[in-house]
Amino acid sequence: MSVKLSELKIVPGSRTKHFRKGIGIGTGNGKRAGRGQKGAGARSGASKGPGFEGGQLPLFRRFPKRGFNSLNKKVIATVSLDKLSVFKDGETVDFAKLVQTGFVKQSADGFKVLADGKLAAKNLTVKANGFSANAKKAIEANGGKAEVVED
Repeated sequence: MSVKLSELKIVPGSRTKHFRKGIGIGTGNGKRAGRGQKGAGARSGASKGPGFEGGQLPLFRRFPKRGFNSLNKKVIATVSLDKLSVFKDGETVDFAKLVQTGFVKQSADGFKVLADGKLAAKNLTVKANGFSANAKKAIEANGGKAEVVED
């Protein structure tokens, strides 16, 4: 199906006559140029803001507001020591490994190690965003290293 240049036609309704606002009754648009009588809509520069519902109480004012939502909040997951026992002796544990094993979700910004349970693995190097004091002691008591990673 090829279209020839000579066969092209203007689509009906795509071209409309230029509309000149406020040029009087003779234009067919009335003396008020389609803006109604008085009020904010008849004034120049006036526009109703987003969420305006014709004077009815807007939706965002009808519902109660609770709490505070931070725009730059960091989600830090928690991992217990007994979960770190899954790793082999002398292994390095970081965020990527914990996501791979399923202990931490990918959407988290980091993780903190808590001293729940006992650590069975020896010589672990744990790179985390934070450690509880007892967790750090337990890792170092098993011959490992507790390194704090700054993001």
